[in-house]
Amino acid sequence: MAESPPERLHALDAVRGFALTAGIVFHATLSFLPTPHGHGIWIITDNHPSLVLSVLFHLLHTFRMTTFFLIAGFFAHLTFHRRGQRAFIADRAKRIGVPLIAGWPFVFAAIVAVTIWAAIQGAQGGPLPKAPPYAGFPAFPLTHLWFLYLLLWFYAAILALRAASSALDKGGRLGRAADRAVGTLVGSPLGLVVLATPAAVALALTPQWLAWFGVPTPDSSLVPNPAALAAYFTAFGFGWLLHRRTDLLETVRRRWPLNLTAAIACSVAGFGIVGIAPLVHPLTGLDQVAFAGVYSLASWTWTFALIGLALQFLNGHSPVRRYLADASYWLYIAHMPIVMALQTVVAPLAWPWPVKFAVILGVAFPLMLASYELLVRHSFIGAILNGRRVPWTRMSASGLLAAADSPQARARS
Repeated sequence: MAESPPERLHALDAVRGFALTAGIVFHATLSFLPTPHGHGIWIITDNHPSLVLSVLFHLLHTFRMTTFFLIAGFFAHLTFHRRGQRAFIADRAKRIGVPLIAGWPFVFAAIVAVTIWAAIQGAQGGPLPKAPPYAGFPAFPLTHLWFLYLLLWFYAAILALRAASSALDKGGRLGRAADRAVGTLVGSPLGLVVLATPAAVALALTPQWLAWFGVPTPDSSLVPNPAALAAYFTAFGFGWLLHRRTDLLETVRRRWPLNLTAAIACSVAGFGIVGIAPLVHPLTGLDQVAFAGVYSLASWTWTFALIGLALQFLNGHSPVRRYLADASYWLYIAHMPIVMALQTVVAPLAWPWPVKFAVILGVAFPLMLASYELLVRHSFIGAILNGRRVPWTRMSASGLLAAADSPQARARS
């Protein structure tokens, strides 16, 4: 097994932060999606829909969670390798389990409050829309924090698989075979096709799949849907194994132009099947099979292209990128009610959609970054989310950013 490098992998930190930040932008596009047949897709419907943001929505959803879970698996194995199983479990319980359990009630309450306000604003004095019926257990409104819930499943699954492998193979042959398989997948032109296959099969077999919206989001049940499990556990497991072969990151770096070209081609082919506007009815037959294939392959080619781009251009130390990567976890947890509130405010205004979209992001990000700096980074919340509490100093903002990546801070992380 190749040893992990002693220094931080700055490029992968940047990719992780980008994947979470892309999720915020993704949710900000929701109110601007065109509404076929007058049926709203999101809680808030803007009076200036946009096909441009429709395309952005679809593209971001194609790769953001595949990318996130691959990086999550990579860093999970890094933590396991450095600290051992007991410390790994304690670390994941603190940094993933506690934010889910403690943060969910506040996030859910805020989303419900904004939803009620948005409904009142949208009704304009008329009758309010009826609430959807509650389906009962195991239905549960995980909201956008479903990714934390899924991560807990994946940690348990990967530790169980590792324990079984260790018990059955004392000589380490399975581990060496896994290392060779990962090398083959990264080195072969068909490797990404193999990695995309589990998600493609699961999506092709999903009944009544609303294909335009990609992998069905596992946000409303305590039992994740099969397509999400197949797509995201494949990414997580591959990331776990990729950390055993960090030498292969050089191949990923070199191939970013090829992977980016393939990603664009797959997405264009996908749009050729489903169109650029939201398609609110399921595909059937060969259309469903074809789109499941090109969409899943697009997810993996975009993921490898973005990681390769980061390794090529963002592999050096940057205090600003490190700060934003640390902040992105809090930003993603906190963003939904803030974005929804801003969508509600601008939805009825007679402004063009680019101005509205810029206002939503231009207000949300500074507000959330301020909350991170003032409420999270230097408090016990920062210790939970980022594994350390950065002490307050009299330094300037630039000094604070530099301190985030000091040798002392890196040692604590």
